[in-house]
Amino acid sequence: MLERTLVLIKPDGLRRGLEKEIKKRLLKGTGAKIIAEKQVNQVRRELADEHYFDLAERRGEAAKRRMVAFLLSGPIVAMILEGERVVQKTREVVGGTEPISAAPGTIRRDLASDSFEEADREDRAVENLVHASGNKEEAEKEIALWFTPQEISGRQD
Repeated sequence: MLERTLVLIKPDGLRRGLEKEIKKRLLKGTGAKIIAEKQVNQVRRELADEHYFDLAERRGEAAKRRMVAFLLSGPIVAMILEGERVVQKTREVVGGTEPISAAPGTIRRDLASDSFEEADREDRAVENLVHASGNKEEAEKEIALWFTPQEISGRQD
């Protein structure tokens, strides 16, 4: 059964020029296709707050503040991937949240090196290059936040 998931290439990924490498790994590792994509040069604060709507409950206000600030710190690329079991496959390709403890061969482990400890010490978000929806329900909500129906149906390959 086809699924959709949201992937954001975060400001650190764009600053480091990793957009093409990240896309290549995502497409190869998931067998999915990109059905919608856009660059957002300045994320609106309201959108960042809504994207991380439950983070304060799960990890505290400081974590939410850091993540929102990080999303606002530079351009991002938002993509919708579509494919078989794409949510799970994307999470596997991306790797765990903390780059230094993510599995070898994943985007975060191979291309980033940040840690929770370092980020906490510097009062900032962990720079881990990408966001990927955690489950199907989260994917549906996030896709609706980041894309209009016209942006999804209007893609021409």
